[in-house]
Amino acid sequence: MMLVRLKQDLANLALPAVQIGTVAAALAIDEAWGTLAGLGMLMGTGLYGWLRSIRHARLILDTPTARIASAAQGYTELRGRGSPLAGTPLLSPVNGLPLIWYRVVTQRKQRDGKWRHVGTVESDASFVLDDGSGLVAVDPEGADMLVRRRDVFNEGDTRHTQWSLIANDPIYVIGEFATLGSITPVFDTRAQIRDLLADWKADRKQLLERFDLDGDGEISLEEWELARAQARREVLKQRGETLATAEAHIVRKPSGRRLFLISDLDPALIARRYRLWGLFHAVVFLGSGAAAAWFNQIGTF
Repeated sequence: MMLVRLKQDLANLALPAVQIGTVAAALAIDEAWGTLAGLGMLMGTGLYGWLRSIRHARLILDTPTARIASAAQGYTELRGRGSPLAGTPLLSPVNGLPLIWYRVVTQRKQRDGKWRHVGTVESDASFVLDDGSGLVAVDPEGADMLVRRRDVFNEGDTRHTQWSLIANDPIYVIGEFATLGSITPVFDTRAQIRDLLADWKADRKQLLERFDLDGDGEISLEEWELARAQARREVLKQRGETLATAEAHIVRKPSGRRLFLISDLDPALIARRYRLWGLFHAVVFLGSGAAAAWFNQIGTF
């Protein structure tokens, strides 16, 4: 059986708990108004969960997979292989092995045999996605992490459960794609030359040292033309260096409430998972609606 971990998908994880709590509260109150409020809550949470899950499933299925080298700026879907960023490797806090992302839940066994949650640690370091056309840094902060690799480590009465991504894992990402650096440089050569000359004029001593060739303490027209030519050379040099700078791509959490998902699963399987959640919430919505109609028919309300 495939084991996965969906981090921060609070709606799908919390709504069933809210619904069960609502039913329990309504039964405990045992009043018509309590039953009505409970059914209303179930209908509302069921409808919200249904629409949300179906929207996410359709988003995953309908968003075309882009290539990093030609991806448009904005909301984008990417697929490739993961690898760590250059520099200090990310190590598992449990066994010290290299990873590119981890989430570790620690539990301790109580005298009654039940496991109590002690703490959770999770990496927030970016990693690299390579699809063969280019590289993009993935910032996992704020992402839903749907990960199948799950390892359990026991140390006496302590248990560590680790979900992780490792180098060369196939990774699916949907989020905000942005290019940093020289993606759309704007050059106004005349304005840049004018601004550079203005900076030089502000430091008269330095200006005279560089361009007062006859040493008379003034900048003649000929010397000023020399300064202008030098300013132009420096502006063009800076422009060439900017154009030669490699573009840095990043995928991060989009603004608003749009889905930001990172997974090592095939997107078709992810969409199927959301559809199953949608089916569950639809049953809750329709069931509570039918119960409300039945109670109304028998005159309970």
